[in-house]
Amino acid sequence: MNSLIILAALGLIILFSEIFNFKKIIFPIVFAGIIAAIVAALGDWNNSASYFNNMIRTDNYAVSFSVLILFITLLWFVMSSSMFEDQETRTDYFSLIVFSLIGALVMVSFTNLIMLFLGIEILSISMYALAGSKKDNLASNEAAMKYFLLGAFTTGFLLFGIALVYGITGSFNTDQISEYIMSTGHSSSPVLIAGILLILTALTFKIAAAPFHFWAPDVYQGAPTPVTAFMSSVVKTAAIASFLRLFGSAFAGPSEFWIATLWVISAITIVLGNILAVYQTNLKRMLAYSSISHAGYMIMSVIALNEKAASSLLFYTAAYGISSLAAFMVLLIVSSKSGTEEISGLRGMFSKNPIMASAACIAVLSLAGIPPLAGFFAKYYIFSAALQSGYTGLVLIAVAGSLVGVFYYFRIIINIFESNVQMNDLGVNVFNKAFLLICSLLALLFGILPGLIIDAI
Repeated sequence: MNSLIILAALGLIILFSEIFNFKKIIFPIVFAGIIAAIVAALGDWNNSASYFNNMIRTDNYAVSFSVLILFITLLWFVMSSSMFEDQETRTDYFSLIVFSLIGALVMVSFTNLIMLFLGIEILSISMYALAGSKKDNLASNEAAMKYFLLGAFTTGFLLFGIALVYGITGSFNTDQISEYIMSTGHSSSPVLIAGILLILTALTFKIAAAPFHFWAPDVYQGAPTPVTAFMSSVVKTAAIASFLRLFGSAFAGPSEFWIATLWVISAITIVLGNILAVYQTNLKRMLAYSSISHAGYMIMSVIALNEKAASSLLFYTAAYGISSLAAFMVLLIVSSKSGTEEISGLRGMFSKNPIMASAACIAVLSLAGIPPLAGFFAKYYIFSAALQSGYTGLVLIAVAGSLVGVFYYFRIIINIFESNVQMNDLGVNVFNKAFLLICSLLALLFGILPGLIIDAI
């Protein structure tokens, strides 16, 4: 709870920086504020408490995902420092990111459906604005419009679903909803089933799972690259964590029908995301389809619904978030220097930029799930959780999808090591090199010592 208060105060400080003219030093203030929020969140470890009339709970699940989200955001700020160079817009960007973090933390700690709705909307509205922040870029404007219209439409699904669940159970509290369903035997009520499916539809949109994924490639490609990286890591982590929290508590009783639905969604998402990624020549768009396929893997933890589900999802989002940021950092540097986002723009990178090329390879190999990197164990734990619950068929589909993923990820590596092409020196600065080194070391560290995260919850 203290972390939410710190972030809210930080957001207000950023807004006042325009009035009192100290926006030139806002970057270190924001950095220190997020570190303070991490420390405050860690202070709630093993000290579960409820706030706002039992609408938010700071249990170990909430603390773990809150710390992960804040830590990834710290890395993101290092990656996106160029985004805040414009003095006229930097406070807007800072405030939108900080307020989106408030929404993300509410999404991982809610115990009330109204708080879930508020968290999603606080996060989403900030992202709508950030997606269209390149006002002179038609692609960015188009991305923001598509994201906003489809997002607003799915918000209607979410609210209608919440209304139907409330109509049956008479409560917005997740614990009370679960108790009512289990005690009264209304798990087969058509109204309740319709409500759960509507909520499921809205949440699958937020994580870009098929068949509600159509917005992702266009929005990812049109939005500024740092914003795309934030959506791919922080936003997806918050959305899938809220997904598991809700369906693992409130709707754990009537699970047969929605697990069957999610089984199909997960399989389609994995297959569709990986196959369509094969045909992409634009690196940003390929990473968008890759992100869709990873959403399919993450859903497997919700389907598993056992004691391993939360820890495996935490590890997966950590591994994916760090590797995804590194990949987008490479894309950002190459596109800013060469003016292209095509995969062919990476050709010959190793000859002139070996440090960045090595970091790119580690990130890509981790995303592909190659041992001993974190991505391999992330998939291993997710698959193990699904197998433990008896979903062997889904795991086989996921393994096949991973093999397809290896193909297009290795295509990036082949371009990086192209020997008959000489890429110009990209002039990577010290901060960018340090960022890529940190991400690479973390991918290796979590791969060698997965217990650092997997044993957290």
